[in-house]
Amino acid sequence: MYKHIKRFFDIVFSLTAIILLLPIFIPVIILLLLTGEHEVFYKQDRVGYKNVIFRIWKFATMLKNSPNMGHGDMTMRGDSRITPLGKFLRQSKINELPQLINILTGDMSFVGPRPLMKVGFDRYSDEMKSKVYNVTPGLTGIGSIVFRDEELIITQSILPPQETYRDIILPYKGALEVWYQQHRNFYTDFMILFLTAWYVVFPKSNLVHKAFPSLPERTAGV
Repeated sequence: MYKHIKRFFDIVFSLTAIILLLPIFIPVIILLLLTGEHEVFYKQDRVGYKNVIFRIWKFATMLKNSPNMGHGDMTMRGDSRITPLGKFLRQSKINELPQLINILTGDMSFVGPRPLMKVGFDRYSDEMKSKVYNVTPGLTGIGSIVFRDEELIITQSILPPQETYRDIILPYKGALEVWYQQHRNFYTDFMILFLTAWYVVFPKSNLVHKAFPSLPERTAGV
């Protein structure tokens, strides 16, 4: 019942949000056409429900050849591949809004584990690969809240970016997503949506651990 009701609300709210956000979408589309590399949308293969690949929608924020430049799928703080307008879109999370289309089509939900690129997903252990996407990936999730400043963690780590992501970030992020599957209900989903908005305004807050005291213990370096 939970799954069907959640899907119903995903359809209703994503369609409503697309209509209501047109006053934001239209100026952003015009600005992207006039700046950077004149690309509006960025579509990329991501790992989805039951590890099936789908195409995710985002507003373009980086240079077209970004995956073959710099640290590949790793994004650093102050990454030179990010365009000036892209920096604002990423900080404000506006770049994620086209994923409302993915929610409407059923590839994503409002709440769930963030869908990774295949190269990032392959850094999970085999055990975690079989668990993380047993639920539909989301626009936001507990992992993306706790790791809202993932770029800073990677940038400040003494380890190479790839090792930091594989050995420090992913094990804890995977544990968080398993925790979500064990605790998912309408209250958890509502609180994750609330906390996502909360951290846009109060990025230094520790409210997530107060709201969910049963979250897994933090690992070293996180």
